[in-house]
Amino acid sequence: MTPFLQENVVFREVYCFLGGNEGNASWCGGDGLLPGGFEWAAYFAAGFVIMFILVNAALLGAAVFVWSERRLLARFQARRGPNRWGPWGIFQPIADLLKLIIKEDIVPNAADRLAFTLVPIIMLMALLLSLAVMPFARNTYLVNLNVGILYIIAVSSMSTIAIFMAGWSSANKYAMFGAMRGVAMLISYEIPLVLSLVGVVLIVGSMSLVSVVEAQTVPFLLVQPLGALVFMLGISAELNRTPFDILEAESEIIAGYHTEYSGIKFALIQAAEMAGVLAASGFLATIFMGGWSGPFWSGQLGAFWFLVKLAGFVMLFIWIRATFPRLRIDQIMAFAWKFLLPLALINFLVTAVQVYFFGFYQGDVPGELTRNELWIMAAINIPVALIAIGIFGRFSREKVRVPEPVFQNIAPSPRTMEVD
Repeated sequence: MTPFLQENVVFREVYCFLGGNEGNASWCGGDGLLPGGFEWAAYFAAGFVIMFILVNAALLGAAVFVWSERRLLARFQARRGPNRWGPWGIFQPIADLLKLIIKEDIVPNAADRLAFTLVPIIMLMALLLSLAVMPFARNTYLVNLNVGILYIIAVSSMSTIAIFMAGWSSANKYAMFGAMRGVAMLISYEIPLVLSLVGVVLIVGSMSLVSVVEAQTVPFLLVQPLGALVFMLGISAELNRTPFDILEAESEIIAGYHTEYSGIKFALIQAAEMAGVLAASGFLATIFMGGWSGPFWSGQLGAFWFLVKLAGFVMLFIWIRATFPRLRIDQIMAFAWKFLLPLALINFLVTAVQVYFFGFYQGDVPGELTRNELWIMAAINIPVALIAIGIFGRFSREKVRVPEPVFQNIAPSPRTMEVD
């Protein structure tokens, strides 16, 4: 068993239970069920168990999120929401899944069948691969990569390719327009999203998510308020969440890039989108809220604190959807280039200057900032964030000019006066 797998609690327990025999994995401290020579079976079984848990947790989490979002949106909009299937409509996602499974899987005659079929697989694969580096609790992750943040950015970009494949392979003009619009939007928002994470990397001195959590003696939400805001808005656009859901605007391009998808393919695309919100909330909780760390018993209740923070960000995503209207495509692009990108650059420059002075002139090891230094950075960055948001929000505001009435100098006719 490779050393990085020994750090995973689930993998280690299953492997020791099956393959911890004399002469193999003596650190297990006990006898496994399998005889010597079958360590490969224990290795396979342990890997299968952890992947089974990861995949099913993502899919079941997507179902729970769909139900929670529909119920909360109903409360925001003064209606009841799903309430027929099961108590409080809790089985509604299962009913929707069964409906989609029994629906006919239709593929257009002119479509590229291979590319058309690969799209939901690629979208779901990008989600699951990104979860591999997420630390759910102390020593509870699949792998601790020293380039974890870079890995997440690279893997999540696969969804952009999948969106273009969906539009191109469908042989549908509306789907192609939706895909082209989506690719342009995703590439635009990818730039400020990546820059928003540079400040965190500068402070921690590592791109490992475990190192990011361990370095947060002060939550990076306070130390990097601009970075957190830009990442939150950028990831909302990446996930096609309101108000950036122009890819699926029924009034303009029907359903966007997945117009021609039906049945189980459509279900997998929607599952990837819904579970993507959970993954994004988990990354926000990890990078900006300390992940598994809590006010007490972080080692024992790490998974609990992580889920609490994840649920808070999920609630924020739902709240934003219920509050803001959908933007036009020109407004979405202008928001990325005129508002988010300047804020990301300001956050990068301010953080770089702070890390340089604190790291090299306070007698500390470069990249290792103390708790007091992080609090000083928070005291500086919060006012900088408020000023920058105010300035660039004013500059990027759309100017609306109300035209003068054409007939303002014409007296109303007697007939009109009588009606009034």
